[in-house]
Amino acid sequence: MNTPRRTFLQHCALAGTGLLLAGRGTAFAQSAASPSPTDLLAVFQQRRSVRQFKPDPVPEVDIRRILDAARTAPTSGNQQPWKFLVVRDSAKLAELKAACIQRRMGRSDTSVPLSEEDQKREAKIRLGFDGYFSAPMQIVVLTDNKSTYPDYNHWDGPLAAGYLMLAARELGYGTVFITDAIPDEVTKKVLNIPERYTRVCITPLGVPVGWPDSPSKKPLEDFIAWETIPAGVPAISP
Repeated sequence: MNTPRRTFLQHCALAGTGLLLAGRGTAFAQSAASPSPTDLLAVFQQRRSVRQFKPDPVPEVDIRRILDAARTAPTSGNQQPWKFLVVRDSAKLAELKAACIQRRMGRSDTSVPLSEEDQKREAKIRLGFDGYFSAPMQIVVLTDNKSTYPDYNHWDGPLAAGYLMLAARELGYGTVFITDAIPDEVTKKVLNIPERYTRVCITPLGVPVGWPDSPSKKPLEDFIAWETIPAGVPAISP
């Protein structure tokens, strides 16, 4: 039999789920690929790391729904240290992509002509970035170093990013958690991000060309230890 407290918590959980899943997206949400709005666990199961996008713009109403979900993630002392930098300007996105390519090439002086070998290398590198930048926008997830509890930002930041990616999947959009592929220093320079902010990740956001197949996952029992972890027994199998 439920206690009043347990009943109250159940009602809160259902209400929170309804708020997250209310209002489905306009670009892709009605397709069979999108899970039922009543099945939150399906959103977790169907989230994918997407690297090829259609050029269709993401309506601002959907961007706001996704970021509104991200801001509800738990934080230390409710400090909410986030800043979500939304980049939709095509010229700025092209500049960011070019800077990533030049850094990967190790070029500081772009006025020097490339050798034939370097041209082939650059073309291969460019191909690698074409997927990420096929999306109509990028979102940079940041934390504020001047937040109330800055030592806890490195925990709070990824939680918001996770919420963002799940909300995006529910509305039919793809994301991918990017760190080194689009370097931190490149985003800070091109996007003029103040030093007070630390980047958690950057993610493209858009309608996927197709949803990738799920990669193989280890069985749940590999990750569970009941009550204690016996000495000398790995918690996760190799």
